[in-house]
Amino acid sequence: MTSPIDMTRKIPVAVLGATGAVGQTFIRLLENHPWFTVAEVAASERSAGKSYAEATRWLEGELPANVAKLTVTPITQDAVRSPIVFSALDSSVAGDAEVAFARDGRMVFSNAKNHRMLPHVPLLIPELNADHVRVLDAQRKHHGWSGAILTNANCAATVAALGIAPLHERYTVTRLFMATMQAVSGAGYPGVPSLDILGNVIPYIADEEPKLEAEMGKLLGTVQDDVIVHAPIRATSHTNRVPVEHGHTVCMSIELEKKCTPEEAMRTIDEWQGAADALNLPSRPLRPVVLSYRPDRPQPRRDVNAGGGMTVTVGRVRADNIFDLRLVAMGSNTIRGAAGGSILNAELLVARGVIPRA
Repeated sequence: MTSPIDMTRKIPVAVLGATGAVGQTFIRLLENHPWFTVAEVAASERSAGKSYAEATRWLEGELPANVAKLTVTPITQDAVRSPIVFSALDSSVAGDAEVAFARDGRMVFSNAKNHRMLPHVPLLIPELNADHVRVLDAQRKHHGWSGAILTNANCAATVAALGIAPLHERYTVTRLFMATMQAVSGAGYPGVPSLDILGNVIPYIADEEPKLEAEMGKLLGTVQDDVIVHAPIRATSHTNRVPVEHGHTVCMSIELEKKCTPEEAMRTIDEWQGAADALNLPSRPLRPVVLSYRPDRPQPRRDVNAGGGMTVTVGRVRADNIFDLRLVAMGSNTIRGAAGGSILNAELLVARGVIPRA
């Protein structure tokens, strides 16, 4: 278990893609953070040189005054000097930019898909696979970087992986069927046109199903010989966009190597705490996964803010007619599945001493 950190000075951090929806969530969650302070905001050329308040159409709550007055910089390692970089960049530009910062010695915490599946890049959920940070030395050696890149998972994969993590840890998941109902905020801002989504379900999200299926094996995998070896889970999925503002819901049917009853499964989920060295991180919720015994839960409207948006709620655990079990998991796509997940990853590296204290 990590010890609480008494930091006399906060570590300066930068947010790349700071004017977008995920970038704004980073800034909102980092306000008054006990370890980090937003020192720099970076965005595209059309925003660079403006104040953050001038460059941003703020979407939720109050814009923090200390960030509002910051000048937006270009997305270059010469303009951005913070040792920790949170990347909310679109995948079309994230790949090269994140590599440039890692090469320049920065710790890059990415929300983009570009580097997630590389064998030396942790796809990190601290309560689930904190030991995957062991591959960072191999990553640096392989690429010749003094910094590093760590990624958080696809937002739906994060919800699904936390939802089944307690069962995989004890009984080993071998096959997995997933059907998602994903909130419109997962498409960013302005997202899906209202006349396309209101009163509708869109049964297609570009590239989502392959990402969801591939990431589950890596998230639940193990470190062997300095690379992450995927868990041998056969996964298939349907991904759907639904008229919900926040919160991704994943309905799953699960085959287990070691069989258990629904009652044993519920007890396992209810007792699960996750990795011990993630217990004292500031953004970690009291319970990363909570079990609901109500037959009509979880629901995004009622459960999306559990644990400040960092807790995944699991419900409807029951026997499956084809596999062994079925259940429903729901969590915040913008917090746990995006900015909050990256912040938690950075906290883990500070607590482990990988990132030095200010």
